[in-house]
Amino acid sequence: MSSRRLFFLATTSLLASSVETQALAATDPTVTGATVHAAPHRTSSHIGKTPATTKQQVVRHRAAPAGGNETMIVTGTHASNKHARESTSPVTVVTAATLRRSGQMNLADALTRTYASINVSAKGSDTAALTSSIRMRGLNPNQVLILIDGKRRHVTANIVQNAGPQFGSTPVDLNMIPANMIDHIEVLEDGAAAMYGSDAIAGVVNIITKKQDHGLNMSAQTGANAYNGDGWQYQLNADGGFKLGHDGFMHISGQVYHTDHFVAGAKDHRLLGYWPAGANTNGYYNGIVANARNVPKDSNKIMSTPEETRENLGIDFGKPVTEKIDFYGQVTYAHRHAEAIQNYRVPSIAPTLYPSGFSPLEVIDEDDYAGELGLKGHDFYGFDWDLSTVYGADQDKISNKNTANTGLLGSTCNNGNVANYSSIGCGWSPTTVRALNYRNAQWTNNLDFRRKINIFNTVPMVLAFGGEHRLEMYDIVAGEPASYEVGGTQGYAGLRPQNAGSWSRNIWAAYIDGDFHPLKHWDLDFAGRFEHYTDVGNAQNGKVSTRYDATPWLAFRGTISTGFRAPTLAEQHYSTMSVGPTSASGLLPVSSSAASILGASPLKPEYSVSSSGGVVVEPVKGFHVEADVYQINLRNRISQGGTTKGQAAVDAIQAMGYALPVNSFDVENVSAYYFANVASTRTQGLDIKADYTFHLHRYGNLALSMALDLNRTRMHHVATDTNGNSLLNAQTISYLTTGYPRSKIILNAYYTIGKWDLNVRQTRYGETTSMMTYQDWTPTSATCAAAGGAALRYSNTCFAQFKNTPRWLTDLEVGYRFNEHWHVAVGGNNVFNIRPRKLPEELSSYGAAVYDSNSAQVPINGGYYYGRINATF
Repeated sequence: MSSRRLFFLATTSLLASSVETQALAATDPTVTGATVHAAPHRTSSHIGKTPATTKQQVVRHRAAPAGGNETMIVTGTHASNKHARESTSPVTVVTAATLRRSGQMNLADALTRTYASINVSAKGSDTAALTSSIRMRGLNPNQVLILIDGKRRHVTANIVQNAGPQFGSTPVDLNMIPANMIDHIEVLEDGAAAMYGSDAIAGVVNIITKKQDHGLNMSAQTGANAYNGDGWQYQLNADGGFKLGHDGFMHISGQVYHTDHFVAGAKDHRLLGYWPAGANTNGYYNGIVANARNVPKDSNKIMSTPEETRENLGIDFGKPVTEKIDFYGQVTYAHRHAEAIQNYRVPSIAPTLYPSGFSPLEVIDEDDYAGELGLKGHDFYGFDWDLSTVYGADQDKISNKNTANTGLLGSTCNNGNVANYSSIGCGWSPTTVRALNYRNAQWTNNLDFRRKINIFNTVPMVLAFGGEHRLEMYDIVAGEPASYEVGGTQGYAGLRPQNAGSWSRNIWAAYIDGDFHPLKHWDLDFAGRFEHYTDVGNAQNGKVSTRYDATPWLAFRGTISTGFRAPTLAEQHYSTMSVGPTSASGLLPVSSSAASILGASPLKPEYSVSSSGGVVVEPVKGFHVEADVYQINLRNRISQGGTTKGQAAVDAIQAMGYALPVNSFDVENVSAYYFANVASTRTQGLDIKADYTFHLHRYGNLALSMALDLNRTRMHHVATDTNGNSLLNAQTISYLTTGYPRSKIILNAYYTIGKWDLNVRQTRYGETTSMMTYQDWTPTSATCAAAGGAALRYSNTCFAQFKNTPRWLTDLEVGYRFNEHWHVAVGGNNVFNIRPRKLPEELSSYGAAVYDSNSAQVPINGGYYYGRINATF
């Protein structure tokens, strides 16, 4: 029988097993698993053996489940036959079934619900609300590397431009990847820049996609935020595979998603008609303006989630070309239209257009796509090899709807002042306008080699080496003139032509990795990587990892590594202007003369030194426990720097060619800032995970799991600008150190009996602490002693400490399987409608910002109830 025939039979058998796994996903926890953690295993028993392979394994770095929780991994190792329980560094496998039982439709939210060391901010501000990003181990989204099937994923073009913990991030938007395309996710909790390059500081999230060549899976889910009666959502999914000839495959996944706005609800200070003594009533309406209209007090809906419609498509394919060479590829495409509500503008702002006032909408029309082609082979002078090319891009059009340019409406338009000149005339204003376009693209080419070697026929070794070339491209297109001239549009001022442009850079990299077994139960891994950036120079990184299996039930492991993150093209070149009802803020390009006056200097790469150590134990058969401590020292950390308020900020913004909006803004509430290497930080933490399944025979099965993340970041050094001033203040320090939960615990119980299944999850979010700006209800008489008696309101020196106290959330899902094809489930996330702690009125901007939106603690939208139906054929 030919080797191709044997290969085909093995593939058919394993694919049939995969289909059975999917059919049992909702009823048998031993098949799907909960979250798979590392546990002791006789590592050496696999060394030197060739594992059974499937067509998917040959075509892509993919290992099919070996049964139960024995999931093979490809993340954090170049060995081809390691399981999660054998990993030298902490690797956790999150199955598609676990993600589905989270009840969340979006991938980022599902990971947050099921993974202790991953969180998201309570609410994004401005366009940041339109992109999904995750934070890991307390660090910025830019410091988490996202892979798809081991290949670096391109990032979004939509930069987080507002102050906060996620400032400046252009992460991979996980929600632009079809969730039903995912087979499982491997999370490496360790610095891995020596293996994968820039960004792999907090960890690596590797998304492994489905590659079955037959079967059809469909699902539909809908739900709403029941306590509010809004935030209605629905999602439709379908994926299936078919053969390409007798030995190839193609798997196609499609998804449609929609969500309405969820509005937290608040009463705007400007509409109340009363206020405390000494409050700032600049821009207030009721009780101030003669003949004021009776405007509903809850007109300000900025504390809300965006309305979004999204279509996702994913295609995986592969086919052997010869006995030793396989061809593979992947295509993903997603389109998003989303609208985020901004602060309400009172009727006096633009009475001719909006006699009852208006709330601008920031709108994104986004296209995200990627294409990959590759060849994989084996036995090239004893080496396995992989040659691939991936091109991916994200392009966004940012617009304003329901807006106005008050400068165009004003009587001072074209009065001879250059800042007040309009090229499109005066006395009118569009209500819908394009503010800017931007695009982030990445073309990555890889060639990797791997071979097993026995040194002196005694020491087994896996040798891996390879090279990478990456071309990164970043483009910004100016907005329409009405969006930026004469002060710009309300909500989001457009980008001026002088701040637009196109930038690119080349990155060349080479790595080598040696995984040794000097003793039967001792694994030792050395890795080194060199990278050259054409704009920021060279970087060298190394990693040493080791694991020793003392007994079949006890293992120790540890890693020391260095890492780096190069400043992104967006961090180096982006600028913007955000406009509030009585405020404005300008993000200045770090290379601009305006930023230089405020003390900016060119950005340098971030450098990290990470260390971790852990124990993996199985005190009782099937009871897996792992505990790892870690420390990440991060130098030259890039974040918001040199924040300036008042007239100096006005001067810097105007030096960039921006005119401030023609309305009742407060000079003291105008700020300017830029990107800078602001500080060195030290992040320390502890991760503990455990799982055990009770097989109760006729009483069903009960799978229990626990995950704990303790996390603390401290400021090690604060940098100064070129003028000798500190780049950080108490507020920006809190963004980096205390805006992330000090702890997070996830307790999960999954019970199945007969055709029924029940999932209960308890999550405790620890405390976060923010330093809040004193807002409009702060009395005029209040002063900041540290600033020489200056006003406390809008102070850039004195802040109020606000603690988001710990919160417990309860999630519940009940499912029933009618037969092997149909399964239904109903559930509720946060069934007791727990919300973040509310801000006191003096810290709530206009009274509408009722929660601390920068906290990465519990979400703002409270209880969510849903129903889902799954069909598998």
